[in-house]
Formats: sequence, structure tokens, C-alpha cells
Amino acid sequence: MGRYTGPKEKLSRREGVDLGLKGERALGGKSAMERRPYPPGQHGRGRRRASEYSVRMRAKQRAKSMYGLRERQFAKLFDRANREEGMAGENLMRHLEQRLDNVVYRLGLATTRAQARQFVVHQHIMVNGKRLDRPSYEVSAGDEVAVKTGTAIEPMARQSTETAGPTPAWLLADHDGLKGTVNRLPDRSDISAPIEERLIVEHYSR
Repeated sequence: MGRYTGPKEKLSRREGVDLGLKGERALGGKSAMERRPYPPGQHGRGRRRASEYSVRMRAKQRAKSMYGLRERQFAKLFDRANREEGMAGENLMRHLEQRLDNVVYRLGLATTRAQARQFVVHQHIMVNGKRLDRPSYEVSAGDEVAVKTGTAIEPMARQSTETAGPTPAWLLADHDGLKGTVNRLPDRSDISAPIEERLIVEHYSR
């Protein structure tokens, strides 16, 4: 199944939280979550009791939508996290945060992860001086992530830095230079995401 290309804010309304899929609209107070804070569809305002399966599945769908992964990508990433030492849920969250498109977004160089993904795919982003076109690339401690000098996206990236929120503690942003450094790998306490990874682990372990 291909990547979802429908209305982005419908995903946020379905999950009941702002997934950060429409950065500029949210900043301008035009978010659909504020205007219509209930699930989409004709039965969106009705009360429906969610089953245990539905709760766990929605937790997985929320993470997929937030980070922009396809089903197969997400399942493979979970399988990898589950085979590593430590807690599978925390491993999964760390891998999601280390993705290059997410790092570009977290540094404030893009307004959304989708925009960051586009920047990477079109080779506007450099890691340690080398252009990369793979959004799934996972950064390491000490890596420098920067917008390529003279590229066409510079005005958009600079505009994004003007409205960017606080940078996570595991990253160091240099907005003037349109770049940032990975200080260390993220801990779960560094990750501000409305995701309950425990439910995702339970979903795949059923």
C-alpha cells in the first residue's frame, strides 16, 4: 500500500491529537483539530466504545501517521527494535527519532516531517558534508545535519526556523547557519510525542 495522500488533518482528528502534519495551519490557529475536535465522518460525534484491539491498533496507527511511515516500514522497524537489547517500545521510539527526516524537523529546518522528507529526497540536506536522499537514514552521535548552501529551499528553511519550537536536548540547533548537531542519541524522556509505545508492543505481540 502506498503512502497516504489524503487530507492530513483528518489523520489528526481520527487520532484525537495534533500529529504535527500541518505546521503552518496550526501556528495560524486554523488547525482542524481546533475547529472540529472530533473524529471525521458522519458518526464522528457519537460515542463508541473502543475494543482492546482497537486501542492498540490506533496507538500503532498514530505513530505511523506522525512519522509518515508505511505499514511494512513500520513493522520492519518494530521487528528490528524487538530484537535489540532493552525495551522494544523505547528502542522503537529511538529509531523513529533518529530518522533523518525527523531530525531535520526537530531542528526546526522544516515545518513538518513531510516537508523535511521532501527536502531530503531532493538532496537539499547534507550529513557531515555529504548529500543524502534517504529519509530513513538514522543519524549517529556527532553527526552534523545542514541545509545545502545555495539550495532553493534556503528561504523556506529559514522561515521555518523563525517559528520553530524548542529543540530537543539531544540536538543542538544553529538556525543562523541552517544546521544542527546530534549531541547524543535520544532517551525516551527526550521525545515529546503523544505515543504510547507499550500499546504498540502489545499490538504486535498479540
